[in-house]
Amino acid sequence: NRRKKKDDSILEIPSIPNPFPELCCSPFASVLSASLLPKATSRKKQVIKVYSEDDTSRALEVPSDITARDVCQLLILKNHYIDDHSWTLFEQLTHTGLGRAIEDHELVIEVQSNWVMEEETKLYFRKNYAKYEFFKNPLSFFPDHMISFPSETNAALSHSAILQMFLSSSTYPEIHGYLHAKEQGKKSWKKLYFLLRRSGLYFSTKGTSKEPRHLQFFCEFSNSDMYMSLTGKKLSGAPTNYGFCFKPNKSGGTRDLKQLCADDEQSRTCWMTAIRLLKYGMQLYQNYMQPYQGRSGCSPLNITPMRSISENSLVAMDFSGHRSRIIENPTEALSVAVEEGLAWRRRGCLRLNSHGSPIAMSDMGMSIHRSQSWFHHKISREEAQRLILQHGLVDGVFLVRDSQSNPKTFVLSLSHGLKIKHFQIVPLEDDGKLFYTLDDGHTRFTDLIQLVEFYQLNKGVLPCKLKHYCARIAL
Repeated sequence: NRRKKKDDSILEIPSIPNPFPELCCSPFASVLSASLLPKATSRKKQVIKVYSEDDTSRALEVPSDITARDVCQLLILKNHYIDDHSWTLFEQLTHTGLGRAIEDHELVIEVQSNWVMEEETKLYFRKNYAKYEFFKNPLSFFPDHMISFPSETNAALSHSAILQMFLSSSTYPEIHGYLHAKEQGKKSWKKLYFLLRRSGLYFSTKGTSKEPRHLQFFCEFSNSDMYMSLTGKKLSGAPTNYGFCFKPNKSGGTRDLKQLCADDEQSRTCWMTAIRLLKYGMQLYQNYMQPYQGRSGCSPLNITPMRSISENSLVAMDFSGHRSRIIENPTEALSVAVEEGLAWRRRGCLRLNSHGSPIAMSDMGMSIHRSQSWFHHKISREEAQRLILQHGLVDGVFLVRDSQSNPKTFVLSLSHGLKIKHFQIVPLEDDGKLFYTLDDGHTRFTDLIQLVEFYQLNKGVLPCKLKHYCARIAL
């Protein structure tokens, strides 16, 4: 009992930290830790500079083995952005007007090691909605006149069959069609018939002949990167605005570029998508599936989306009566949409200011849109098209800008069907009040925010709904 009381009294005394812990250590401790314990692997770190759309930049100290996806995740966390798996790191050559989306698995430091001193190259952080669009809808990427499947396959292929054929290591569909090619060291362009096969890109020296004796090798992709022309035909003198090129790794500069030019956007998208799939293969599909891993134990090619609703499966509904009904007449559905827009305008017409108090629309209808991420103040038509192109030509990518031809109006620039279309937003005055309309006054809105919100829910006179906006983010 005495010993127990003595132990209890010792435990109650608070412990005092030793100010000289090294004096109590064994003289052999450092020798043991240095010789017997495994050495910690030190990861070299480097500083990279990343830009955003508004030319703000941020310097990041990153390990040498960091991937493009890891850099995006780091910037998403630092800036508190929402991760919708469309954030992408871009490589942009300012002087030559070329750019490309760095693949998620690529090492950023390795990409920078291929930069040449005389070229001003920057890394940009922005969204790319078309990055993995092929895996969602492969049928719309390859027109029938540009693709030839193996002879043993049927004419009509399913979604998964096309994916498996492009990702297979044994077979690969043949892509063929005309492209304008710039001869090495010359300013002239020549229209040639090209063929894409697993061994590389070839062109025919005799019309559209596919015989081996008429095919001449043009480029292979293992030691080069593919870039899109962002300036159209201004710098390169190309016959059209749909250019792309191949730049060898560690090249001597622009003199080693192999430049091509398509006749339209659909043709360029087809060529670039096929080459991208040919170069990266299954790695590209693993990049696409990585955010969705762990949702089910199914095979990746057989995974069913958690929520897949096409616009064709949506129907117009009438909820005005005691029981809801489906509106089958398109004319009636359109009139209901117009009525919904008018009711929306009449409802409330109040918003909150920064202090939380309501403000009438008439007091701020002219300036409330300037704080919105989708609004771009005084940019040209060409700048709007370039911005949408960099965000990906997916149906529904849009922005709103000031009109250059008429300073009192605005323009809605929208991507649909691999084309960029522009719709004029006209101000309309009625009974001393100012409204905005896209359809000659049939549907009116008190401000641009109300207009955008309406067309995000209703297609109306537009070819598709507004889905993804182009924003000039700040880092």
